[in-house]
Amino acid sequence: MQDEQVPWLSSQETAAWVYTVGVMMALPAAIDAQLKRDAGINFFEYSILVTLERAPDRTAQMTTLAFLTGGSLSRLSHAVGRLEKQGWVYRKGKTRGIEAVLTDAGLAHLVSAAPGHVREVRRVFLDTLSPEQVGQLKQIFGQILNVAAPSTAALLKQFLDQAEHQAEHQAEHQAEH
Repeated sequence: MQDEQVPWLSSQETAAWVYTVGVMMALPAAIDAQLKRDAGINFFEYSILVTLERAPDRTAQMTTLAFLTGGSLSRLSHAVGRLEKQGWVYRKGKTRGIEAVLTDAGLAHLVSAAPGHVREVRRVFLDTLSPEQVGQLKQIFGQILNVAAPSTAALLKQFLDQAEHQAEHQAEHQAEH
């Protein structure tokens, strides 16, 4: 027996949802494959390196890092362990407040991995859209994230604002010299 109170999806809504789920499954796999092939790391590990690179002093608490990269503390701990073995990250602190720190070698690996990653992001995602659509997508995904995970949305906004401020500061510094 169907529940008459359920707001069933229209055919357009169903199609939008099905395509969204398809993108959620296909996009990470495509990005992961490129990073593994070209840089020897997966997307989660790349996200850890990027997040640390953008953090003040290239350092972040493990709990914050897990939140920003969308992984559990356990998954993050295992990934950071793999990155430590490569000499790209190290941990400091004790039980509470453990921080991950990006090393110079980690930064160098990230810098070498970034061009291929950016090319792949452009190929499978950004270049398929107009600049107008990219802006719309940012707004749409922001709205969805605010409902699905408000604390994540707030932390990502803070992270993006800091990154933008850092980029502006670097541009000003370069203009002075």
